[in-house]
Amino acid sequence: MGAEPQVGTVGLVLHPTRPVGPSVEAIVAAARGRPARVLVRPADRHRVPSGVEVVPDDRFADEVDGLIALGGDGTILGAMRLVIDRPVPVLGVNHGNLGFLAEVHPPQLPAALARLADRDFTIEQHAALRVDAGRVGLTTRFGFNDMVLGRSSRTGAVSLDLTVNDLQYGYYRADALVVSTPTGSTAYNYAAGGPIVSPSSNAVVITPVAPMSGISRPVVLGAADRIRLAVAADSAPITLDIDGTAAAELGHGDGLTATMLPEAGQVVRLSAREHASRSRVKLSLLDLPLRPDQLLELIPSELRRDAEAAAVRLQAAVPPLLD
Repeated sequence: MGAEPQVGTVGLVLHPTRPVGPSVEAIVAAARGRPARVLVRPADRHRVPSGVEVVPDDRFADEVDGLIALGGDGTILGAMRLVIDRPVPVLGVNHGNLGFLAEVHPPQLPAALARLADRDFTIEQHAALRVDAGRVGLTTRFGFNDMVLGRSSRTGAVSLDLTVNDLQYGYYRADALVVSTPTGSTAYNYAAGGPIVSPSSNAVVITPVAPMSGISRPVVLGAADRIRLAVAADSAPITLDIDGTAAAELGHGDGLTATMLPEAGQVVRLSAREHASRSRVKLSLLDLPLRPDQLLELIPSELRRDAEAAAVRLQAAVPPLLD
């Protein structure tokens, strides 16, 4: 455990539609009697009880010492983007489905908050893509998962020229192009056939979706590489999504540059080893091959002991079929 900053002012980032009231109540109860403030943005003022301060959007990121994101991975990514100019620890509470960033489930929240108060946690650093589209305005410029360039209609193909560090690498003609961080390598990149990348690598992966010509396989680039993608004359109109959010529309003559921004986000980890084990289980559900004995290793030891004891009792209770 390192010298993490003490969290005294906590900002809440809520999933826009999922019911998160019990978790909000648990946070407010934990803050009661402590020298702590709980803040929320104006859009969520009607979803929180008294005791939570409503702070204007332009002050929210500057006043928080940490964030608690109540939702799925998308909510956590949005929370990290809120404070990208001033990264603070983000605790993810899973109110979503299958996710890789959230470590805590709602029933575990009171114990997690106690550990936060005791500074009993570590920080997992996350890199982000910083995107610049020149004359084209972007609704968001930072992606912790990926940016996806897809066709805006059902016809045609995305056609893009790739330049890395001012050197021409080739071109893509495909249904879409995914540019991913290590965090996002288990998302659309993986579904499109791209590699799973270790978070410690800080690599960038470019993976074409249903390639027709040009570069047809994933390309892995370094954290310091400067990536330039220019829309070719034969390209269909392109929709740019960053972390699943519509960021811009691109056409012939447009282009964008992507660079890696290291340590752009901080995710709270209460048990990095347990979180890694859970992530391996989730990856196995996404078809990452694991042998049965390897899956067994991911089951907590106390559950394995209980299962083994039950099997012994069952074997003793059933009479042998043959003497």
